[in-house]
Amino acid sequence: MITYIARRILISIPVLLAITFVLFLLSELMPGDAVVAMMSPEAPVSRAALETLRSQLGLDQPWPVRYARWLWQLLHGHLGYSFITFEPVTRVIASRIPATLELMGISMLLSLILGVILGTISAVKQYSLTDFVLTVLGFAGQSIPVFFLGLALIYLFGLRLRWFPVSGSHTPGVPPSAIDHLSHLFLPLLSLSIMRIAVFMRHTRSSLLEVLHSDFLSVARAKGLSERAVIIKHGLRNALIPIITIVGLNIPVIFAGAVIIESIFQWPGIGLLYVKAVQQRDHPMIMGLALMSAVVVQASNLVTDIAYAYADPRIRYD
Repeated sequence: MITYIARRILISIPVLLAITFVLFLLSELMPGDAVVAMMSPEAPVSRAALETLRSQLGLDQPWPVRYARWLWQLLHGHLGYSFITFEPVTRVIASRIPATLELMGISMLLSLILGVILGTISAVKQYSLTDFVLTVLGFAGQSIPVFFLGLALIYLFGLRLRWFPVSGSHTPGVPPSAIDHLSHLFLPLLSLSIMRIAVFMRHTRSSLLEVLHSDFLSVARAKGLSERAVIIKHGLRNALIPIITIVGLNIPVIFAGAVIIESIFQWPGIGLLYVKAVQQRDHPMIMGLALMSAVVVQASNLVTDIAYAYADPRIRYD
């Protein structure tokens, strides 16, 4: 297993380099000028001042030179400085990670628990009214775009009913409290979780139906085990093996959804930072966030493979 992990990490290095090269090239092809984007349209700046700032930021150099310089900084553990705030990119990203991890982590945990429970109920009650209702809700949950769901929740719970705040992570001017923070978290969390709940529910139902009538479950029933023990201890354990893959594949998807949700609800995390960096043509910030995203995808795939081996003893990595 250790050899396999080391091999995967070594393979990931050229993959990450290729991703950073493509993203750096794409950022160069973005319309607009990074220096002009930094300036306020209400305060015109002379062309000479723009050229001076462009030279100070190194933007007057050819893009291959700037990419090589960025790689050299990366080898020394430095991602450069933001063009907008002039703060170290690493420090800015680190300050936003807790908010995104909170939103993504709770969303993944909530989606997995509810999805598995509802999927199990749907499979056990196959072709019943309960199964029909859960199936319809599952298809609806998978069909609604995340951004539309977020806007709909803002309109319903924020503007019409006024039950929950619709932006930020706390109320300005109010002493910080857990209740206030959770009230701000509820709508972004619900928006991000509904589709994942539907996905896990549908996959759990499909996977569990494949093993409900297996021989090993018949043997377990013949031993006198209760139906609940047969389903949970034997059936669900085997049915969850394919779900591990779905969890690993959904980590990047949840991160992508968090970018949209954080922008809609102004949640102060990585997603909102990503959108602002693109709007402001902040190339060092874009590259730092892109590298972090690529690392998250590679790490999630590796963790999924390792979890597979522990969940199914028949799988071994040499």
